[in-house]
Amino acid sequence: MDLKWPLVKGTLLLRAGEDGEEKKALQAAAEILQAGGRVAFPTETVYGLGTNALDPEAVRGIFRAKRRPADNPLIVHLAALEQAGELAQNIPPAAVRLAKHFWPGPLTLILPKRGAVPGIVTAGLPSVAVRVPAHSLALKLLRTAGLPLAAPSANLSGHPSPTTAEHVLEDLAGSIEAVLDGGPCPIGVESTVLSFMFSPPALLRPGGVTLEMLEEVLGAKIQSPDLGNFKTDYTATPPAPGMKYRHYAPRAPLFLVEGAGPAQGRRLLALCTSLTARGLKIGLVVFAESQGIFPAPVLKVLSSRRDPATAAARLYGVLREMDAAGVDAIVVEGFEAAGLGGAVMNRLRKAAVQVIGAE
Repeated sequence: MDLKWPLVKGTLLLRAGEDGEEKKALQAAAEILQAGGRVAFPTETVYGLGTNALDPEAVRGIFRAKRRPADNPLIVHLAALEQAGELAQNIPPAAVRLAKHFWPGPLTLILPKRGAVPGIVTAGLPSVAVRVPAHSLALKLLRTAGLPLAAPSANLSGHPSPTTAEHVLEDLAGSIEAVLDGGPCPIGVESTVLSFMFSPPALLRPGGVTLEMLEEVLGAKIQSPDLGNFKTDYTATPPAPGMKYRHYAPRAPLFLVEGAGPAQGRRLLALCTSLTARGLKIGLVVFAESQGIFPAPVLKVLSSRRDPATAAARLYGVLREMDAAGVDAIVVEGFEAAGLGGAVMNRLRKAAVQVIGAE
């Protein structure tokens, strides 16, 4: 007997882990995708909102559901490296080397596109962003559907990205056909984006594959806006997702306090005191080393400063918990932007209404 999938405001919740029903959940999700529908699915980074990347009308449905600006390009998810040649052309040997090393995994490569890729996927750019996800359920879905899937994060545009099926439903229940529930996403921040449309290649978004890891495999230096050796005009169509618009932001305004040591502590305390004096309910996000030092009505510990992987995995969930607690403002303690910590700080800077720097 077929499983009766629960409905949340009209959106199917396909629970792949329940009673050995993974195959039925995958088949149901694949049929929706093959019919031009939208299915949110887990990856190792965040949940993506997938549809047939080669169907322009299906892709328009993603932009409508997310309320996403049309000039924000999408990443196309593939089942294997061999599929990249169907969407991209003139793929540089260095890109192939990175793909063979890091795929499946949290690395997106921007490459010259083929004509088969609809312009709505690439925001009219001559390039296409592709990756092979490492999540087993995502790979099974891609193989079952037999389609390349355009899949931005499965949230309302600008909100914190979803790392659980519940997060997806908070934002998109009633706006998409289904969510394939595969549990929490292990990495928790979006994939690294590396563009081969520039020479040398440019790191456009940090993620689970760090700059150091990329340069080690390439044996060459990479450009990066964060390093100050690469500039582009983000007032026009951005070359990758997450570059032009405010992203990852909770409903409450977020204030990021950077720096280290006593100077950072003084800034944190002064900001919390100032916001509280204005009658605002403060939510404070700190690292374990600072727990108990700063008072706040709502306090969340992200991780140890020495554990950026846990910080990344918990980040978006903590920001959503702050909104659920009804805080008026969120104050976040920054930390070293190195390795995966660089990806966490990148997301926090994008989400912040104000970044308070080190002295």
